[in-house]
Amino acid sequence: MKIAVLGAGSLGCAMGGVLTEAGQEVWLINRHADRVEHLRRHGLVMRVDGVDRRVAVRAALRAEEVGPVGLVIVLVKSFHTDEAMAGALALIGPQTDVLSLQNGLGHEDILARHVGRERVLVGRTYVGGSPLGPGHVIAGYRGKDTHLGELDGAMSERVQRIAQVFNAAGLHTLVSQNILGTVWDKLLINVATGAITAITGLSYGHLYAQPQLQTLGVAAVEEAMAVARARGIALSITDPLFAWNKAGAGLGADFKTSMLQSIEKGSVTEIDYVNGAVVALGERLGVATPVNRTLLALVKGLESRLPR
Repeated sequence: MKIAVLGAGSLGCAMGGVLTEAGQEVWLINRHADRVEHLRRHGLVMRVDGVDRRVAVRAALRAEEVGPVGLVIVLVKSFHTDEAMAGALALIGPQTDVLSLQNGLGHEDILARHVGRERVLVGRTYVGGSPLGPGHVIAGYRGKDTHLGELDGAMSERVQRIAQVFNAAGLHTLVSQNILGTVWDKLLINVATGAITAITGLSYGHLYAQPQLQTLGVAAVEEAMAVARARGIALSITDPLFAWNKAGAGLGADFKTSMLQSIEKGSVTEIDYVNGAVVALGERLGVATPVNRTLLALVKGLESRLPR
């Protein structure tokens, strides 16, 4: 399958590298010319279970260099979705499907405005990607599930075909008939640790050694679960502590969340689409979310110090 990873940061490179090793024609699209050139010249180095392995990958700066593909995996930051998709229409051919594996809520609506709702699939992945240097990432995919689904819950041939491709590459993938519930399940994972790591600067090894931070993360998840229930979402996660533990399962002590990575790079975060989405929906539904509101305010405070 010809696949384009739109937004090939650490996670996109990790997933794209694994799919490339499995024989798929994968294009890593990144808007930074220096990163694309490095990948072209030196390949991608993935650290898996503490061992580095080099993969020759295809990388591109623009969609026009790639042309139509069978599948677009969207992994850009939430706040770049509209702009990125508008600039990636050269990837769309008659049979192209567009799969969002992004964190947070609402991406399917943005994608549908550009390519039509009939092309859009939604998924969530627990695969982890963390940068170690130029073209060098931690790829935490063993034992980490990826979930895909049609917006209407149908067990379509196309979503099952994509799952087969992922599974053949070692990306353990399940087809969900309740993808919105799955989206919320992953949101709970992001709510548990993302903002806390951005605020404290802690990698997972240090984070999980602090009982006080576990209490804070679990409280944030409890609020998000209350909002989901008020929204009528069927969650598979019933214990907020499970979400806290799931976030770090199978990832090394040096792993950093994407929200912390953003702060360290001097970039804004996806807080508006994670804890911020919980706060906004809670307001609409009359559910109090003081913990998430506090985490949102603190991360916004950090972002206010970033260069404009």
